[in-house]
Amino acid sequence: MKRNRTKIVLLLILMLLIGAAAGGYAGIRWSIAKFQEEGIGLVPSDNGTEGEAEDGNQSASMAKINQAYKLIQKHYVEKASDKKLTEGAIQGMLEALKDPYSTYMDAETMKQFNEQIEASFEGIGAEVSMQEGKVTIVSPIKGSPAEKAGLRPKDQILKIDGKSIAGLDLNEAVEKIRGKKGSKVKLEIKRPGAKSAFSKEITRDEIPLETVESSMKTVDGKKTGVIKLTSFSETTADDFNKALKKLEKKGMQGLIIDVRGNPGGLLNSVEDILGNFVPNDKPFVQIEDRKGNKEPHYSDLKKKKDYPISVLTDEGSASASEILAVALKETGYDTVGTKSFGKGTVQQAVPLGDGSTIKLTFYKWLSPDGNWIHKKGVKPTIEQKQPKYYYANPVQADKVLTVDHTSDDIENLQIMLKGLGFDPGRTDGYFSKETEKAVKAFQKSNGLKITGKADKQTTEKIESEVVNHIREGKDDKQLEKALDTLYK
Repeated sequence: MKRNRTKIVLLLILMLLIGAAAGGYAGIRWSIAKFQEEGIGLVPSDNGTEGEAEDGNQSASMAKINQAYKLIQKHYVEKASDKKLTEGAIQGMLEALKDPYSTYMDAETMKQFNEQIEASFEGIGAEVSMQEGKVTIVSPIKGSPAEKAGLRPKDQILKIDGKSIAGLDLNEAVEKIRGKKGSKVKLEIKRPGAKSAFSKEITRDEIPLETVESSMKTVDGKKTGVIKLTSFSETTADDFNKALKKLEKKGMQGLIIDVRGNPGGLLNSVEDILGNFVPNDKPFVQIEDRKGNKEPHYSDLKKKKDYPISVLTDEGSASASEILAVALKETGYDTVGTKSFGKGTVQQAVPLGDGSTIKLTFYKWLSPDGNWIHKKGVKPTIEQKQPKYYYANPVQADKVLTVDHTSDDIENLQIMLKGLGFDPGRTDGYFSKETEKAVKAFQKSNGLKITGKADKQTTEKIESEVVNHIREGKDDKQLEKALDTLYK
């Protein structure tokens, strides 16, 4: 395939360029004759300023890098190792791209990562990215400790085990979050729209690797299949196709594909799935290289399915999930929920020969109609938010909340109580007599001491019940909307 050959050539060129730059990188400007005599002065251009050498921009750049490397090695106040300078050079080049998806993992980090993957997938189970300088949750994995703790897309991690992670790169932060099953990690989280941060202690566990769940629902006498995709791994397409065939054999009359909270994965996986639904009269995705050349990808499908299809999305649907959602949207199907994350680039991992790896953005991906959704997301054709309590912040009950208190914590408490069916009378943050009555009712219903006061035990139980409601799909207004509109 033409694109595969292009990839191989690009990978080889990239590895050669990285090897040439391995002397290090720095932006130091000197004009002292002594350094020029030692062979580490600036390379003059034809106009007398530092710039291009006779061999062009690349030669001048490599010479400048070599100058900086020699300068540091010979004159820096402390000894600097080759490894430190080389890896600093690579990190610096990647940081200069200002692309949170292009990252470097040194040999030791890669070794630890591979050992963890080979032994078992253990940790808190959340896809993270660097967004605006903050380690940000793209999406918690379904059934993971992160999801059970109530972490959500766009949550920013400020501290790990009480220590600020400001200044750490993504890999360094991830290393601190990872850990063995049964160990605990405490995260300080800032949620968008919230006035203050909150803390969550999470017990690490094995992360579920099943990526496809399917079920059949009967709505108004019609059999509706629901297939949920939690990520796009090597086996996802095969598992999806098997689930689809089973549902069709059972007489499925409509299909809902749920990619909410799906952070993405392998490009070929989503391509294989889209081959079931997007006819070959238009591409299901277009891959654009750095020169603006676009390569459309087509399926072998001659016509659309004879049943209606909807796609469920939310702010945790990213990358490959968005490829699926926008392809089906532009094919004429509905997307239901809220706007997706907005990641329109494709990365490839490039080994550097010594155990280290660069993950680099190689391509943009475009929708069938040529739209780039990067940092914009896929807007649903039918917008539907979840109930307000789905978005409430945890209560930081450093002190007992009681009648006549007023705070943001009380407002969140009231929102959660109302969502659980215990009417607090108001949701403006004032702890009224009606709120006290609702707290008492909740305490009685859950076997707690009936005081009407929101102490730590009570607020933690309320939060736990809210998380269970969300995980079990109770009050899932987005799914209800998709089912309600599928046949209209």
